[in-house]
Amino acid sequence: MSLTLALALTFPLIGRQESKQEIDIEAFIEDLFSFQEEDISYEDLYETLLQLHLNPINLHVANAEELKSLYTLNPLQITEFLQYREKYGPFESLHELQAIPEWDLNTIHKVLPFVSLPVHQQAFNKKLVQRITNEKDAYLLFRHRRVLEPRKGFTPPDTLSNGNLSSRYLGDPNDIYARFRIQHARDFSLGFTVDKDPGEVFTWDPKTNRYGFNFLSYHLTLYDKNRWKTLTVGDYQVQYGQGIVFGAGFSVGKGAETISTVRRSSLGIRPYTSVLESGFFRGAAATYQWRGLEITGLYSNAPRDANIQVQQDSLDRADEFFSSLLRSGLHRTAHEIGNKAQARELNIGGNIHYNNKIKQFQLGINSLYTKFSQPLIPQERIYNGFEFRGRENHIHSVYYSYNYQNHFFFGEAAVSASGGSGAVIGLMSSLNRLFDFSFLWRTFDRDFHSFYGNAFSENSRPINEEGVYLGLNFKPSRKLSWSAYYDHFKFPWMRFRAYAPSTGHEWLTRFNYKPDRNLNLFIQLREEIKSRNISSSEQTQPQYHLAPGRRRNYVMNLDYKFTAAWQFKSRVQFSQYRLNGHSSKGYAIVQDLNGSKGSWKAGGRIAFFDTDDFENRQYVYEKNVLWTFSIPSYYGQGMRYYFLAQWKASPQITLWGRWARTLYTDRSIIGSGLQEIMGNKQTETTLQVRYQFNR
Repeated sequence: MSLTLALALTFPLIGRQESKQEIDIEAFIEDLFSFQEEDISYEDLYETLLQLHLNPINLHVANAEELKSLYTLNPLQITEFLQYREKYGPFESLHELQAIPEWDLNTIHKVLPFVSLPVHQQAFNKKLVQRITNEKDAYLLFRHRRVLEPRKGFTPPDTLSNGNLSSRYLGDPNDIYARFRIQHARDFSLGFTVDKDPGEVFTWDPKTNRYGFNFLSYHLTLYDKNRWKTLTVGDYQVQYGQGIVFGAGFSVGKGAETISTVRRSSLGIRPYTSVLESGFFRGAAATYQWRGLEITGLYSNAPRDANIQVQQDSLDRADEFFSSLLRSGLHRTAHEIGNKAQARELNIGGNIHYNNKIKQFQLGINSLYTKFSQPLIPQERIYNGFEFRGRENHIHSVYYSYNYQNHFFFGEAAVSASGGSGAVIGLMSSLNRLFDFSFLWRTFDRDFHSFYGNAFSENSRPINEEGVYLGLNFKPSRKLSWSAYYDHFKFPWMRFRAYAPSTGHEWLTRFNYKPDRNLNLFIQLREEIKSRNISSSEQTQPQYHLAPGRRRNYVMNLDYKFTAAWQFKSRVQFSQYRLNGHSSKGYAIVQDLNGSKGSWKAGGRIAFFDTDDFENRQYVYEKNVLWTFSIPSYYGQGMRYYFLAQWKASPQITLWGRWARTLYTDRSIIGSGLQEIMGNKQTETTLQVRYQFNR
């Protein structure tokens, strides 16, 4: 007790953070991502962090696997934690984390929102219904967003030359979202999420699978009921091994955090609460635990948006098939509504997961069988000759994880119904107190098919790729650190916009200086070389030719907290792109100011940008209302600014408001098609309210 008291007096900041803190999503994005891009699923990032926030890790019993899932701790820090707990016993307070070797204040601040120290094992002396109705961690959240300038899709239709009317959005421009959630860590989770995108109609029409809101997600999950570790019905995701078969939701891959993010953690079954209308299971799943074994089974039968087509067979019968699964989740026009829920996807799968007594070694088996209601037959392209075609697929894998002192070994190997295989083998290691090292090798055949895979890869899916990744982190002092990675990859078969086998590489280096908790400065350089088709106007022969496209990004970022309540961020980023002798460039200059006083929080940004072309568009994360992401692309010439405010009106009610505008100086029309805006500015407003029950 004396140690805990001494630490609380020595470090009063931690004492103020004993209560659960809100997630600093901006800090996580800066730490995890080397370069923000549009194809990263930031919605899944929010949901993953939210799940960890709502179900914090119990530090009294946490194992290495759970600690690795935080993407924050290096192997040495995890080893030191486990050794400290084994030597001194259960923690008395979160203050005691400061006594663990290699755990500095910066590390502890990152970990605090996702960990807990329960005083004792929870005794459920009330019935489940009573626990649900009396739970304090329960809320209803409502959000409204809208672009103020009218888009073409909301204007009256034109009359075409054939007398028909041109296509227009059928609904209003309001974006409406609501989430209801009641949960208690390691006991239960119950909730639903509904969403209506701009242009969608709020209507009750079972024929087109629309029931008020365009999308509804729901779940009921129970935890630790005797030998049942997890029981869930509704929407859910599954993550085991290195994500080749079951790679639920968000994963980082290559980022500014060069060590811990290369490895996936076996998190098991997770409720799905996002509004992304693909990438999840709908049905039921359960995990049964017995000694060192965990056995999971899942069943899912979910509707999927698809472009249904008809072909005549040899007997002149009409056979239905779909050429693609549509993942946008948008149902604004008659054509988009016609594609809604036109296919069904059946999934039956399971997992067997083994932990040894000290949870140092893990071994598991994954299996997943998928069947579509109609055959999937993509339109033939020169680059997609080995993509999945048919109605049924099955995939199976074996994975392992082994912790030896400060060295974590992991891997997974899989084979799909086509005979194509995929594999990942890796290592995370703390060589000493100054150096951390990571290595990962992967290979995915051109005919390897995994619909729910989210393994480490250069591609967005684990297919048609081989690569080797090396990461390094050097921390000579608590104030200074250097991180870097190098990734070499090749694509044995053709890809979109690269009609020949090709190779490439990517490297990054970041220098970070943090003399105290008020100042943080980093400088980052990144280069990516990836081959691409040369345009037909630049070719002298009929066959396709590739040229290496080189992209370089430079970032300098300064965060300074000049008072206890106010801080500013200054950022300059610049890029260059070169392909077949042609060069272009772009830059963005960003200034933020954020602060708080009493029940109010407020902040804003002004940014200037100038880019030559689409290849040099600039992405910078923006603060938004709670659990909402915003990463617009700065493209062309102009400026962008926004203002964000939060007010805690009472213990139950919190309000958010946001106003953002992009002003272009190089155009008089924004966007194209039905998204077109006449003018040179685009303004977006966001209003959100959260009501917390039983407060």
